[in-house]
Parts: sequence; structure tokens; C-alpha cells
Amino acid sequence: MTPSNHFMKNQVSQKKSGKQSPRNTEPDKNRTIWLFLVPLGLLILLQVFVFPAMEMKEMNYSEFYRKLVANPETGEILSCELVDNVIHGKLITGSFFTVHIPINDLEIIPLMRRNIVDFSVSPPQTFWKNLIYSVMPVLLLIGFFWFFVYRGMQQGGNRVFSFGKSRAKLVGKEKSPITFKDVAGVDEAKEELQEIIEFLKDPQRFTRLGGKIPKGVLLMGPPGTGKTLLAKAVAGEAAVPFFSISGSDFVEMFVGVGAARVRDLFEQAKRAAKTGGKGAIIFVDEIDAVGRQRFAGIGGGHDEREQTLNALLVEMDGFDTHAGVILIASTNRPDVLDPALLRPGRFDRQVVIERPDIKGREEILRVHSRTVKLAAEVDLAKLARQTPGFSGADLANLINEAALLSARRKKDAVAQPELEESIERVMVGPERRSRVISKREKRIKAVHESGHAIVALFTPNLDPVHKISIIPRGYGIGGYTLQVPDEDRNLITRKELLDRIMVLLGGRVAEEIYFGEISSGASDDLEKATHYAQAMVCELGMSEKLGNLTFGKKDRQVFLGRDLMREKDYSEQTAVLIDNEVRSIVDGCYARARDLITEHQDKLRTLADALLEKEVLESDEIRQLVGLPVQEPATNDQPKTDEGPAT
Repeated sequence: MTPSNHFMKNQVSQKKSGKQSPRNTEPDKNRTIWLFLVPLGLLILLQVFVFPAMEMKEMNYSEFYRKLVANPETGEILSCELVDNVIHGKLITGSFFTVHIPINDLEIIPLMRRNIVDFSVSPPQTFWKNLIYSVMPVLLLIGFFWFFVYRGMQQGGNRVFSFGKSRAKLVGKEKSPITFKDVAGVDEAKEELQEIIEFLKDPQRFTRLGGKIPKGVLLMGPPGTGKTLLAKAVAGEAAVPFFSISGSDFVEMFVGVGAARVRDLFEQAKRAAKTGGKGAIIFVDEIDAVGRQRFAGIGGGHDEREQTLNALLVEMDGFDTHAGVILIASTNRPDVLDPALLRPGRFDRQVVIERPDIKGREEILRVHSRTVKLAAEVDLAKLARQTPGFSGADLANLINEAALLSARRKKDAVAQPELEESIERVMVGPERRSRVISKREKRIKAVHESGHAIVALFTPNLDPVHKISIIPRGYGIGGYTLQVPDEDRNLITRKELLDRIMVLLGGRVAEEIYFGEISSGASDDLEKATHYAQAMVCELGMSEKLGNLTFGKKDRQVFLGRDLMREKDYSEQTAVLIDNEVRSIVDGCYARARDLITEHQDKLRTLADALLEKEVLESDEIRQLVGLPVQEPATNDQPKTDEGPAT
């Protein structure tokens, strides 16, 4: 075929495709008819009810009676029509009028019959009014139904009746540019998910020894640790169809809709797996919205959610399972999930994604700083040491806050001071320098924070003091003493817990020694100290009198760190002993802190005076003020981490 013939063929095909079929033009014709009928109906209504009323002048009864009596001589009234108790008439001037007459007036009709030549009586015209009043609501309802339902069906492809259709989105490489190179600090989870993708790409590599493809992978962990980011990386790496949906998309007010959507989702995945020949992946974010434990006698049941969960259980491992369809789900509430959902055969793998260690934090900082212009002196390893307990989302927010802070200060690159200040912004909020504080309150805060620092500095084996500030930050934070550990630790000894309680009580002790009275500034410190003491007695078996026992069963949100309730499983006598032991621990630490601060009272005053003058003191300056040698900067080597369960 020559180029010219090919061009002509394209032109003909375009003309053919541009021609509309009669079926496609039918909605346009209906729309045109409606657009014509609606204005016509409005015009008729206006003509019947509005325009005549606008033209007629209403005349009072006394004036009409005078004109009627004098009409044989004047001839002012040309004609009248009586309809019910209303008279419509025409004057000699050509204007129209209406008059309401009393029903019991027996003289007016004979008088009109004698004095008006053109006089008639007509029955009330109620037919059209009654017809309109009765038919109009029906017409409006039909119009509403046509506009919102029929028109929606024509334009949206039967969207109104698609409640049971899945809302999952098919995600590919072009829609998810994130890959496993953009995920750091969760190496074990990456290996698990990479193996799933490799299984789908080359199943013979794994099945030659009799292995079977996992049906489900559950990602569990605290908020912000990268569960959804891992799913995005799977979507970017997978060479198979990837369907993404939220757990809340299954929940509707109509019973059965969620179950229908689950079935439709797996049907879509099954068709995609057959078409591609390599399987498919379904990702359900926040699966706890639909996978909560079924009714167990507490809080009532939820028929819609339970039916949806039942459908999900059957699709994952029932009589009619779909080979090659893998379900990946994420949640930070595994404690509320139904046991039938968690068993092997449905979620064969349960991957816990914890907060990253120091090495993982450094890798995450490097990933998120790729698109940020950093100064040459930036030490990401130092930042990783200063951010224990930070999640991946916290570290990403840290880098972003530092970039914004540098731009606000009109710097050419993000430097180390902005990054370190962003740590404090993420932890305790931005500074509130505009807040007006009296001199007395400012001195109380300086003494309080100095008390924390003195106890931390002169107690062996405690985390070093990194910074002291009396500048208000965030919500209700008047000042803070920041301690940064040299290494990540998963175990803590009894002595270390007692030393931490001492540091917490140091602020209250300093106020009592310096001013001879105490303030309300130690409320949060007392709450934390009491919590530590209760944990030592009731959970860790660190009480000398009560021994190696635990007391009270907690209903705890595993990854959210909240205790819902504590079940009391001990006697009243034991409860008294627990209270006495908690008080004994706190009082003992208070006495030790008091002795330590009394011994270094001169250093307390020096530190408080410096805080009043500068408001913020860094680590080296703090140690010089109290007469301690300046610490050497830590190396970038990975410190050793004790292995074991977190307390």
C-alpha cells in the first residue's frame, strides 16, 4: 500500500468512526424533547396563574358596590363574571379588576343582574389546578430519576447499579515509580516480598522441590515504618498485575455489598492472572477495617463487616481458591484481627516491620536526602545516632523540615545545624519564642531543667546530655533536657531504670532546694516516673518484696503503645503491697536525687544562670560549665546492639 492510499484509508476510517449510530443519537433526541417540554410547561403555568393575576387590579367591596349602584347612569362597569365568591370584571377604561364578595350577601347578585348588561356566572375552574397539583410531584420525581439515574447510566456506564463492583486500582510500573532501592531499613521484609515477586516470575525455581506459592503476606508494624511504601515498591517491581485497595473500601451501609466487592476483586485478579500467565498480587491497606475479629460478646456485632470477612476467608482458602493470586495486607492492629484470617493457608507469612536501628536510620536518611541539596559537612551517621526510636516517616519528615528551614533562612544547602534543629521540631514541635514569660517563671524553668541535667551528668552509665533549652515548644512543653544514647539498646537493667527515675525527679528536687517550694512543672515527669515504677513492680518482676511475679493482665494495642485496660488478677492485700513498693521506689530515687543535687548545688546555680542568659545550651558548653571534660565525638562505626525482647 502506498503512503497516499494509506492516508486516504485513514481519512475514510476517521469519517466512518465520526458518524454516530442511531442508538447513540437517541439520548440526544430525548434530551432535546425534554429541553423543549420543560420551558413550554413553565410558560403555560405562568400564563394560567401568574400573568392574569399580574394584570388584574383588586378592588375593595365598598368601591365596587358604589360603582355597581351607579352603573346604570355611568356605565363604568362593562362586564362581570362570578366564579364562586370572586367577581372578575372589565371597566370602561379597558382595565380588569377582581372583587371578593361575602358568601351570605343575597343582594349583590340581583343588583348585578339589573345594573350590568354583560353578567355571567361560571363554575369554579378547579380541574386544571387539581391536575397540576396532583401530577406535578410525579413529573418532578420522574425528572429527578431521569436526570440522576438514567443520565448517569448513559454517561457513566451503569455506575448507579455497581455497588458490588470492586474499587481496586490496577497499579503498574508507570503509576508507581518507587522500587526496592527507595526502601531502606527493612531488609528482612524486602527479602520476603522480593521472593514473592521472584516466585511469580519463575515458579519452577521454587516448586521443583515441592514448595507452594504463599497465599498471603501480612505486614505488621507501628505507624510510619514503611508498610505502604513496601507495597508501592512491590507495585513498581512486579511484572504481574497489581491491584491496590483500602480495607475501608469494602465497608458499606448495605449488607452484602462488601462481600460482593471481595468476590469481584478476586475475580478481577483471577482473570488478570490467567491473561498474563504469571499470577497477580492484591494489596489491601489497613486490613483491620474489614478483618476485625467477629462478634465475641463484646461491643456488638457488625453483619456487613462479618459477611465481608467471611467472603475474604473463603476467597483466600476455601473450596474455590484461585491459584496464582497472592494477597498482601498491612495493619498496625494485628491484635484485633480474626484468628481465622491469621492462620497458615491464608496469611502464610507474617512480617513484623519494627522501627529501624541505627544502621537502618542512616540508610533511610540517605534515601530521603537524595533529592535534597546537602552541605558537604553533613554527617548522616551522627543524625542516625541522635534519632533513636524514629520511624521512617519521622526521618522523612526530619529531612523535609530541614530543607524548609534552610530555605526560610535563605541558605544554598541544608547544613548540619538545620538537620539537628529539625530533630527537635519533630520530637517536641517548633519553638515558640513569641510567648511572653515572666522572669520568675523563666528562672523556675531554668532551675528545673538544670536539675534534670545535673542528675544525668553526675550519674554513671546514663545517656549523655545533648542539649538543654527553656524555650517553649509545641503543646505544653515549657523546656526540655535532651539526652541522646550512644547506641541502640533493647534491654535495660534495674539500676538503669532507677537512674532514669532519678533524672525525671531531678527537676522537682532542684525546685525544692533552690526555691524552698515546688511548682506544677513536674507533672509530666511524675507521671513517667510512676509509670516506670509500676512497670518495675507489676511487669518486670524487679520488686524486692514481691519478687519475680507479674501482676495484672493488660489489653494493649500492640503497635500503637496504648493500654486499653488492666485486668486485676491479685488480691486487695497484694494491691496494697504494690502501691507501697511503687511509692518506695519513687521515694528512694527522690532521696538519691536530692543528695546528688545538694552535693552539686553550686553547679546547679551556674547552669541555671547560663540558661537564663542564653536559653539554649549545647553538650560541650554544658560539660564545661559543670567542670566535666568534653566528650570526644563518636565514630561512625555501627555500635553493638544487645539482642532480646524490648521492655
